[in-house]
Amino acid sequence: QVQLVESGGGLVQAGGSLGLSCAASGRTFSSHAMGWFRQAPGKERKFVAVISWSGGSTHYADSVKGRFTISRDNAKNTVYLQMNSLKPEDTAVYYCNADAGGIIAIIPRGGDYWGQGTQVTVSS
Repeated sequence: QVQLVESGGGLVQAGGSLGLSCAASGRTFSSHAMGWFRQAPGKERKFVAVISWSGGSTHYADSVKGRFTISRDNAKNTVYLQMNSLKPEDTAVYYCNADAGGIIAIIPRGGDYWGQGTQVTVSS
């Protein structure tokens, strides 16, 4: 069992930066691929980024490629999402996701474990 708690959301102006964190409980964190998803009001939850258990492989949605960076620190049981050059269309609730099945288990709809979400609002 893995429990996930996101933090770091907030309000930022367009062009600004924001960093999200996801703290995981459980001894098996380092064996899980980790991902970020987002859900804008009235829309489906969508894949944003994913990182392998080792951190050696990452993948991004086209809409965030070059602006967002996913990383992880297995010693701290934490995965991060650094978001730069934010746009109003990045406004959404951001969810952390985990799965022991690797990256393939997370893309495109998410794996077994979800956090509660953190709101990111980008003003124009």
